[in-house]
Amino acid sequence: MGSLIEKVMPPPGWRTPVIVIVGVLVGISAYLFVASNAVSYLSDAPETCVNCHIMNPQYATWKHSSHRENATCNDCHVPHENVVRKYLFKAMDGMRHAYVFTTRGEPQVIHIKEAGAGVVQTNCIRCHSQLNDNVATRHTFTDVVEHGEGKLCWQCHREVPHGRVNSLSSAPFATIIPATEPVAKWLKKELLQK
Repeated sequence: MGSLIEKVMPPPGWRTPVIVIVGVLVGISAYLFVASNAVSYLSDAPETCVNCHIMNPQYATWKHSSHRENATCNDCHVPHENVVRKYLFKAMDGMRHAYVFTTRGEPQVIHIKEAGAGVVQTNCIRCHSQLNDNVATRHTFTDVVEHGEGKLCWQCHREVPHGRVNSLSSAPFATIIPATEPVAKWLKKELLQK
């Protein structure tokens, strides 16, 4: 065991700077984990989606739709084949969202990406399979629609569940859940005392 530690430890002249740099990186990572409310993304709670203010119209329109009684955001927007696929999709989509929001690259009009569209179509069919028995869309997926054969569910059902929401200005007076502050209460108290 002693030889393994000796192999990992930097030379004596570098130990202090390496320990400081590792400490700073661990501290920044911990702060980002808390500030981004990262644990909430493991849940299926729809309120998680409004951690980013740009999702307020989508949350508000879902909250006032018939889907709110039976489906959360993840019921439609996350794959359900197995747990690994579900959390892998959430992680990849979440990292893309984090990058876009951190770099302030979010568009004014949000459009679903191709991977997300495929997941939503699959989940529409999964939840409404008994209703779709006699409907041609039961075997329609994004790759078929690209070739002009069929339509995706929301191409006809445009008002479900988000309506024609396009931007933050489309639902300006919607009641939404206020975002939580990323600064810990004890830190805020400490900063106000100085």
